[in-house]
Amino acid sequence: MEKSRYPQVEMEIRKWGSKPSSLIQVLHGAQERIGYLSQNVLEYVAKRLNVSLSKVYGVVTFYNFFKTQKDADHIIMTCMGTACYVKNGEEVITAIEKHLGIKMGEKTSDGKFSLQIVRCLGACGLAPVISIDGDDVYGRLTPEKAVEAIKRYQ
Repeated sequence: MEKSRYPQVEMEIRKWGSKPSSLIQVLHGAQERIGYLSQNVLEYVAKRLNVSLSKVYGVVTFYNFFKTQKDADHIIMTCMGTACYVKNGEEVITAIEKHLGIKMGEKTSDGKFSLQIVRCLGACGLAPVISIDGDDVYGRLTPEKAVEAIKRYQ
């Protein structure tokens, strides 16, 4: 048997089977193992499961838990729930975007930061709030305090 270019994907195919009905399970497992689904991995899965690449793309773009790009080193989640919104959360976002040189939903060119909006971080009493890497929460932010928090990761 020929050695696979994607042993992590092959493990999922062995687990779920090399049939078209295994597509979602194989993609999910491959992403868990690799971190994201590159163009080459999508093409490989399509070939191995004997499904069209357009079907694979359809599944990957339909379900929002699939990622086709590697995550940044640091993921900044900015809350835009009601409390954060009314306490000038938009100003915090604008300052972060300006500091990093990216817009919401983008990743810096060096792959160090990505910026995402979430609807609630569960810290309304600290509004406006950001979370970095899902662990560190910074609250009662001004635009300046938000930029200072991010500088700790640079």
